[in-house]
Parts: sequence; C-alpha cells; structure tokens
Amino acid sequence: MTERITMGRRELLRFGGLAVAGISVPGLLTACKAGSNPASKAGNVLRVTQPADATTLDPHKQGDLPSMNVLINIFDTLTVRDVNDRLVGGIAESWESVSPTTWRFHLRSGVTFHNGEPCDAAAVAYSLQRLIDPATKSPIVELRFVTKAKVVDARTVDVITSQPDPILPQKVSLFGGVIVPPKYIKEKGDAAFAANPVGTGPYVFQSWQRDNQIVLKANPKYWGGKPGVEQVTFKVMPDAASSLAALQSGGVDIVSQLSPDAAQQLGNGPGLKVVTAPGIRTFFVSIDTLSGGPLGKKEVRQALNMALDVPTLIKSVLNGAGQQTPTLIPHQSFGYDPSVQAFPYDLAKAKNLLAQAGYPNGFTTKLTASAVDKDMAQAISGQLAKIGVTASVSIMDAATFKQRLVSSNKQALGPMYFTGNTGWTMDAESNLQSFIRHDRRQSRWNNPQADKLIDTEEGSVDSATRKQAFAKLQQLLVDEAPFLFLYQARSLFAVNDRVQWKTNSNGTLAMASAKLT
Repeated sequence: MTERITMGRRELLRFGGLAVAGISVPGLLTACKAGSNPASKAGNVLRVTQPADATTLDPHKQGDLPSMNVLINIFDTLTVRDVNDRLVGGIAESWESVSPTTWRFHLRSGVTFHNGEPCDAAAVAYSLQRLIDPATKSPIVELRFVTKAKVVDARTVDVITSQPDPILPQKVSLFGGVIVPPKYIKEKGDAAFAANPVGTGPYVFQSWQRDNQIVLKANPKYWGGKPGVEQVTFKVMPDAASSLAALQSGGVDIVSQLSPDAAQQLGNGPGLKVVTAPGIRTFFVSIDTLSGGPLGKKEVRQALNMALDVPTLIKSVLNGAGQQTPTLIPHQSFGYDPSVQAFPYDLAKAKNLLAQAGYPNGFTTKLTASAVDKDMAQAISGQLAKIGVTASVSIMDAATFKQRLVSSNKQALGPMYFTGNTGWTMDAESNLQSFIRHDRRQSRWNNPQADKLIDTEEGSVDSATRKQAFAKLQQLLVDEAPFLFLYQARSLFAVNDRVQWKTNSNGTLAMASAKLT
C-alpha cells in the first residue's frame, strides 16, 4: 500500500513521488464564459506558441517537432494522419505494394506549388531522392531502406527499397514524406529555399524572425480548399508563464506543449480552457546492460521495475496526464499487445530479487535526465531508494542531453537515463528501431532473440507475422527488463474559446482545419 504523507510538492518529489491532488484532464474542460475575450480583436489570425524555434525551414534538413509543426502547414506529405489517427491520402490518393521491395503511389492531379510549379511524379521522385542523398545530410532516418524513387507516369511513382519495408506508407506521413519543388530549388539553391520555403500546403510562408515568430498566410489555391484561418503566426515563447500570461491577456490563442504544472496553474479562466490529446510519446529509463555490475543482471532490472509505482508517478508528477505502458509501445500503435502486463508495484518482491542477485543491501548508481524532466527523475530516484538503490540524479541542459543521446558513445549518459520516444508512424517499429537491436544507435542490450524478432517485424509485409513478432518482443522485454518501463504522456494545450481545432495523437500543429469564432 502506498504511504500517505502530507507535504509540499517539491518535498513529495524528493521523497518518492507520492500522490498529490492535481488536475485531471480527460477531455475538453469547459471554459468560463464570464467577460469578453480580448483575443477577438486579433481578427482572423491564429497565434500559436512553441517553446522552441524551428531549426531550419528546409524540411529535408530537420528532424525536430518545432520545425515540423511549422513545415506541415507549408508543405504536404505523400500520406497523412487525420484527426482520428487514420492513415489517409495527402499528395498521394492511393498506394499499394507491387512487389516485396516496391511501393507504388498514385498522385492527385492538379496540385501545384505556391510558385505555380506543378507537383507531379517528377517532383515526388526528386523529393525522395533528395532526402536519401548523402549530400543532403538529412537527419531523417525513416527512409533508410529506400534506394530509388522512379517515375512511372505523370501521376505514378514507384518507391524501391533494399529490403521489404512494411510501413513505408506510414513513414511518408510526416518527416519522410515532404514534397519539395525541384525547379525552384535547382534555380535558387538550398540556402534560398530554406530562407523562403515553397510548398504545396495550406499556408504560404511570409516571414521568419528568428527566436521570435514565423508568419504564414492562407493559400487560396490549396487543393484541399482554402483554410478557415487567414494567417497563422508561430510565436517562440520558451517560458511557460509568459505563454500563459499572453493567452490570458489575449496576445495568443494556443499554447502548445503545455506542462501538467502549467495546466494546473492556468485552471479555467474567463474564456480559456485546457485541451488534451491522447499522445503517443512514450517515456522510459534506458539501462546499460552491457557494462557489467548489478545492471547486467535481469533480476536486478526486474527489481527496479517492481520498485516503481508508475500510476503514482503519473498522478503526482504529470497530474494524471499519462497512461502506464507495459513496454516501449504506446497503446494506439500497431503491434501493441494488450495481453502483456506491466510490472506490478511490489517492494517485497523487488527486495527479494535484489537479494537473489547478490545485492541484499541495494547498490549505488546514477540516473541522468534533461532539465525539463528533472521532477520525474527525482521522483523515480525517490521510489528506487525504498529498495535500497541509491540512484543519484544528474541533470543536464536539454541541448547537452540531446547531443549525448544521439552520439556514438552509448555510455555518454551514464548507467541509466530517462528519455522519451515518439513513434509518429503509429507502428511499433518506430518505437523499437533505435533501442532494441544490438547494433542500433541507442541500443544498450544484446539479445539474439530480440535481434531476430526485430528483423522479422521490419522485413515482413505480412501484418499477422509482424503482429506475432511484436507480441513475442514485448513479452521478452518484460522477461529481460532492459529498460524501466513507464508511461505515455498526453499532449496538453491551452486555448481561448474562439479556437476550433483538433490535433491527432502525434500532437502536430497542423492548422488547415482550424477555425476562429
């Protein structure tokens, strides 16, 4: 039974993340209607905050969500996830697998870029070839199996892969599927394209003041119909308090990437509300299983998992805005197996497992986290202390943490580190691709059975075969416990009551369907 102690929030986190009263945001919270909405004076302009600026507006040379949130409004992708998470047509109307290593895409007719250039099969083939060209130095890895894009006719493109890629249509629904104008880029060059991007999307680029704002105007000739909002402005506001103050004063309409703490502070002011989306970003602790010591023993790793009261972590640190995950796969993704059970919270059994492994008095280790995840890391450390495991928390600034995370040094973040992963393809392959197979960039586990199962699910186009491989993988992950399995977080937004907009589980800021009242 969880111990109940009356203390402040910071003390609570330090001593193990016990439950506190917080907001629960199951859906849309009703806004208070008292008073007038000062945002109405902004007219048909939608102002959205992000905590970070885009890194570049060349869609093939970025791999981060702040950039993609802007670019998804300027550019179209071959396929797209709608607000109900269904994979539907974008530039491509339909697609099929014509051989184990060839996907054929049939394109919409009459689509043009913002400069009038036609968006045809040649443009699609050029875009995919540019993305996979080593000279582009793209950080986007999803198309690593693509070897060639071939024009069949003016509205048909074949995408050829080095091995079967069962989820290529999903991979071209966001980062990997952006279509760019070949003639414009060849005439202007990469630098000019990044400074003044031209796409086929619902909005046309207007201006970019770095670390301040990006302004887009509605595309009246958009193939999907002119957007309901005339102008979208993405404002860079790293400080949550400033973003919320701007929302309350009518200076902005949507605050994205809202933290649970900030949502709790906002509450329901006049004309304001908090909106939640069922996010797919899954959080866990990576364990170095390869360097020996206690973390090399599966009994120890199982014990660590049993020492974590994940529902209480979700309630106390996230104010309930999350859902426990048995492994690394979110509940909405293809391959998730509902029969696989999460580790039970069982301190007595955890202590017995430690004793069996030769650590009856526990041991000392280190848990590294980005500064934005400080509270969760401290709460995890506090819970591990209950079985005698002293996990000292090392906090890094976000930029340093990310740099070490993607480096070739798999020990750069120490024996354990807290991180998250967004499988935006909505397929379990994306959640596992970098962390499981022993030769992958962020893998710190070597298990031949896991490697074979990864090869099976990545190389088969048969959905039943893939589903079976994922089920076996999830059970193996629970048995071997190479990670501390935690939760998937919900996406939180604060909005004023003139906004009508819905995002999908990816949480991207696609504004083509947004309206203002």
